[in-house]
Amino acid sequence: MLKVGVLGATGMVGQRFVALLENHPWFRVAAVAASPSSAGKSYADAVAGRWAMTGPIPAATAGLVVGDASDVAAMADQVDFVFCAVDMPKAATAALEEAYARAEVPVVSNNSAHRWTPDVPMMIPEINAEHAGVIEAQRKRLGTERGFITVKPNCSIQSYVPAIHPLLSFGPTKILVCTYQAISGAGKTFTTYPEILDNVVPYIGGEEEKSENEPLKIWGSVVDGEIIKAAGPIIGAQCVRVPVSDGHLAAVSVAFERPPAEDELRGAWKEFSGRPQQLGLPSAPEPFLHYTEDETRPQPALDRDAGNGQAVTIGRLRADPIFDWRFVALSHNTVRGAAGGAVLTAELLTSDGYLQAR
Repeated sequence: MLKVGVLGATGMVGQRFVALLENHPWFRVAAVAASPSSAGKSYADAVAGRWAMTGPIPAATAGLVVGDASDVAAMADQVDFVFCAVDMPKAATAALEEAYARAEVPVVSNNSAHRWTPDVPMMIPEINAEHAGVIEAQRKRLGTERGFITVKPNCSIQSYVPAIHPLLSFGPTKILVCTYQAISGAGKTFTTYPEILDNVVPYIGGEEEKSENEPLKIWGSVVDGEIIKAAGPIIGAQCVRVPVSDGHLAAVSVAFERPPAEDELRGAWKEFSGRPQQLGLPSAPEPFLHYTEDETRPQPALDRDAGNGQAVTIGRLRADPIFDWRFVALSHNTVRGAAGGAVLTAELLTSDGYLQAR
């Protein structure tokens, strides 16, 4: 069992990490940390009145004393690696994550601070597992033996990028996507965000830029110790906040160089299997991509928990009068799109020898 620390453990994504890691076969939560206002309290007391998960606080974590996430040395003594979900300004987050890496504590981050650092892999494990190879170049830059940073991409792309990936052989040239994003993506519940009821907010700061650019790094190539982003396809995105607790839905239209037939699209989705499935990793969903014939789905309430929240559900494939094809896809934003995607990334990195006991 590797000893894990969770930075930002009292927030929405931090809570999801704690919940997902209960009874994990490879990882044990050995330490939790947050802001100084929570430091010194038991974890149960620190999240009292704001525990947002459906199940109870895991007993093994409830009694842990919350540390100060900025006390790198104290955390480093207790863990083999950390998950990072702090709520801090971007520059401060980047500095904190690098401090942990330089202290020889690998960081698997949910944050955006290092997504565009050229030697930091931004991973969807089924899609770009080979990007982990850049870690050795990063370690040379940092002067570390164990320490490094890896990140997961933004939650907004986790539904449609996995759906597009098996179709790359058909040469997608243009993608138009509108994401309908749950309030948990903003760290909110209906109690803390009452203004979303009976409402839609057509703006999420920075989300459209991330949705249009992050896929290009994921589809990029490792060259001379850096990840060079792909030249295409061109992606246009609109991101909307909707009154849904969990689950990001994407309506996608795609143009191709070589437009496939409908059975080719369905076959590509059905046959796709990523490295996590091939390795049988503990959190890997089987299948990763699921196509539903029900024309009223996918729906967040019915499909977000597919594959324990790690799978992507696709539906409503049909011809598009402007592009070639259109469809709808759904992922669980705080599982696959946040903590769960990071846990699966850590499992892959463990399998490949990048994460080890100290």
